[in-house]
Amino acid sequence: MKNLKITVNGTTYDVQVEEVGGSVASAPVSAPAAAPAPAPAAAPAQGEGTPVTAPMPGTVVDVKVANGAKVNEGDTVIILEAMKMENEINAPCSGTVTSVVVSKGESVDSGKVMLTIG
Repeated sequence: MKNLKITVNGTTYDVQVEEVGGSVASAPVSAPAAAPAPAPAAAPAQGEGTPVTAPMPGTVVDVKVANGAKVNEGDTVIILEAMKMENEINAPCSGTVTSVVVSKGESVDSGKVMLTIG
């Protein structure tokens, strides 16, 4: 689910859109059909270990690691663009990447788990 601001004729609207099958569509009014979709994606998304979360809302510019990669504390694992600046997101601990939840070009909200290190 992405939060966007749209301005039409000088009036700003906050909207939420949901990506469905690779295309962006507006969230349906009847939530029962849309509610089950995020649940399955969230269940396998996070592996065991220390989560690496987005410190601010932004867009993932690059994911520097893959599942199973060995990382050391302080290694850059993700590049996140926020407010037209690229921010290096570093591993908070040493270990093995157990899950990568985000992909290049994806928008993330502050606090979203982007990957997990076990």
